[in-house]
Amino acid sequence: MNTEIFANEKSQVADVAREMSRLGLVSGSSGNVSMRISSDKPGFMAITPMGVNYSELRNEDIVIVNSELDSIGKSGVPSSESLLHLSIYTDRPDVNAVVHTHATFSSVASLSSKGIPPILDEMVIYIGGSIDVSKYAFPGTEELAQRVCEALSDKNAVLISNHGAVGVGNNLREAINVSILTERIAKIYAFSRLDNQIKPLPSSAVEKERAIFEMKRKFL
Repeated sequence: MNTEIFANEKSQVADVAREMSRLGLVSGSSGNVSMRISSDKPGFMAITPMGVNYSELRNEDIVIVNSELDSIGKSGVPSSESLLHLSIYTDRPDVNAVVHTHATFSSVASLSSKGIPPILDEMVIYIGGSIDVSKYAFPGTEELAQRVCEALSDKNAVLISNHGAVGVGNNLREAINVSILTERIAKIYAFSRLDNQIKPLPSSAVEKERAIFEMKRKFL
């Protein structure tokens, strides 16, 4: 198959991957970005390649894979976390983009099994509530993919135990915005824990804002 027909998708994924790097959400070639591709063959996605520094990433480096995670054409070698991305797309039909970061404060938060409770209004509105931590599993494995999907559930962000974070969305812009918000929340949470000044949102507010989150998803 001629992967040039996916030039626009490659460009979008590469742009967000470079933005992720500029924002300090990853370093070197760590982390990964993908988007679901509408195709007559389900399971296709465009994803960042393995081992390419994002400061040197070109649009043509983005890899197109099928539902078996085989590269299409001369796409190259996909990210080692491709199975994680595919599992999220399979589990969540509403998700069309995945951004996996190794940002500092998100990674700090991933060291705890407790996750981050709802502490900011926008956290519920844009993420869906608390940011939970998946049970530990070795990177790149089916077990990790399964556990991340379980912890993500129907929300837009999750922490990967002892690893980093994942933000998802209806499109790449939403996924990267969720990832940026997740890192800011993790930073605020880390500082709030220094003097034990954590004050979660009232349950009544969480309930109302969760309704807004659900409403947003219906109209996207």
